Amino acid sequence: MEVSGIARDKDMYINEQIRAKEVMVIGPNGEQLGVKPIKDALTLASYAGFDLVLMSPNATPPVCKIMDYNKFKYESKKKQKENMKRQRETNLEVKEYRLSVTIDVHDFDTRVRNASKYLEKGHRIKVSVRFRGRQMAHQELGRDVLMRFAAAVENIATIEQQPKMEGYFMTMMLMPNKEK
Repeated sequence: MEVSGIARDKDMYINEQIRAKEVMVIGPNGEQLGVKPIKDALTLASYAGFDLVLMSPNATPPVCKIMDYNKFKYESKKKQKENMKRQRETNLEVKEYRLSVTIDVHDFDTRVRNASKYLEKGHRIKVSVRFRGRQMAHQELGRDVLMRFAAAVENIATIEQQPKMEGYFMTMMLMPNKEK
């Protein structure tokens, strides 16, 4: 079977674009109408006031359905949009804030303010402290910075993962409170 012509929307061939000699026809209500020559299938579709859409080009014989193609396209776009919306809600981002052991008060406050805005949107936060050189000997200072950060946002976030060392970094995960 050869399928040629101009494809519309991801290989969805309609009406005269279908180049098979015989096709299995499915009616507008889902009933099987049997294997028919392409001309008869096109005639059936035009009498019904619908389009003949090639659904499965690799089947033997190819399967076509009589349907309103524009309505089908509209509904599939609508479903795709809804799925993207649902996916966006479930895949909330993780924003990382890097601090240092010797962070200044103003820099610390700025990062807390930015993280608070992000937490209010429902996203998770990863806070990390990088240790350089001799700071590795005083990891408790980094833990203090992380706990001070958690205390600053405790009204809108809870600690999901306690501070732990990962190489030269000590990281902690914060997640927003579920009070919405």
